[in-house]
Amino acid sequence: MVAPWPAGRRGRLRARDGASARATAVSSRWPFRFLLAFTVVLVLAPQAFITPLRPLHLALVSVVLAALVYASDRIARGEPVLPLTRATNLSLGLLALAVGTLPVAIWPAGSLHDLTKLYLKVLIVFWLLANVVDSVPKLRTVAVLLTGMSVVLALSGIASFFTGGFASEELTHGLSRIVGYRAPLTANPNDLALMLNLLLPLAVALFLDSRRPMWRLALLLCMCFDVVAIIATYSRGGFLVLACIGAVYLWKLYRRGRRTPAIVAALTMLMALPLLPGAYMARLSTVTDLHGGPTNSVHARWADMKAAADYAMYHPLIGAGLGMDILALNEVRGPTWKKVHDVYLQYAVELGLPGLLLFLLLLRECLRCAAEAERLARADQTLGRLAEGLKVSLIAFTVAAVFYPDAYEFYFYYIAGLALAAYSIALRSSARRRLGTSRRQARSSGPAEHAHEVIGGG
Repeated sequence: MVAPWPAGRRGRLRARDGASARATAVSSRWPFRFLLAFTVVLVLAPQAFITPLRPLHLALVSVVLAALVYASDRIARGEPVLPLTRATNLSLGLLALAVGTLPVAIWPAGSLHDLTKLYLKVLIVFWLLANVVDSVPKLRTVAVLLTGMSVVLALSGIASFFTGGFASEELTHGLSRIVGYRAPLTANPNDLALMLNLLLPLAVALFLDSRRPMWRLALLLCMCFDVVAIIATYSRGGFLVLACIGAVYLWKLYRRGRRTPAIVAALTMLMALPLLPGAYMARLSTVTDLHGGPTNSVHARWADMKAAADYAMYHPLIGAGLGMDILALNEVRGPTWKKVHDVYLQYAVELGLPGLLLFLLLLRECLRCAAEAERLARADQTLGRLAEGLKVSLIAFTVAAVFYPDAYEFYFYYIAGLALAAYSIALRSSARRRLGTSRRQARSSGPAEHAHEVIGGG
């Protein structure tokens, strides 16, 4: 008979595992804090309001510190700095393609500038989010922070609308629209609408997860502020993305057997349409007007999309280079110096069809990870709700990408990084549950059999 596992050895192993877990938690605490600081600077841009902060480059400093502390910790523990998951490999493929096409870009220096000043930073944050946000409390903290900051953005937009804070009509093609928020990601009303749309599902996730009445009321107000601000931007793309989010949640409600609430909510939305401002409804009516309209912007964007598709067809393997879609389109339809308002066509024009394929695969992989995290987290309501919210945000971006020129910005990659983090957390949680189940079964079968199973590696 094989002797049972010594009690003293079991205790030493548990102590060692506990110490390792505590060391890991401490070492990942500072990179997470730096990431939170970066998020605040990215979204709220305090340096835009406090001039002495501008020379400090807070966003760059916080990302560099997060990356250095994270990398040094991984190296000290003998672990790879960048675990090579499928999503990581796809993002590395995009980076390699961007670097490889530099010599043949229309303007190599400009492409190198866009790569180093923006896209490389975006990818670093994407990788950090996927690996540093390694627990449900951390993921929830990020969601709470983003939801709280969305209220600041929304209230700023609403205040601009009701106090007459409109942009110059020359910048908005003769239409009175709010100026947006003074941050790089929300500087114009269209980008403000996109940001609020991507953060709205996180507020919904927190609302569905919470059981405290006051907290639910606060989150409900957050969602109302976000929706009102999206409408105040008069963004047609923003409205379509908002409608997509509403449709997804109504479908989920219906599929879960709550058909009466789903129908009531849908009817309420339809009855609320006549309450929208007349100018807003007139603005939405131009979505399908390809022959002009008050601003002629739909016709112009459709022409740009056709020109981008033509360029991609004639340059299928090697594109114009990262960030060079403006110069490429100038060659096709004349020097209008405008970007193509379509993320998918941006990748096709700038990185060729291989770049578009890699991005579509990355988008699909991030959606799959979010959906799988939601499925695996059925025993953890908070993680499941947050994974669901991230999945809806990714779906929202999939729709928004048809209308926005933001291929290499943080909008997608920040949400995608959180989706990968949720998937990793769900995988570890599922593995711990399976291990706990097997240990309970082993204990119930007797100490001798348990010792034989452990020693034999069963």
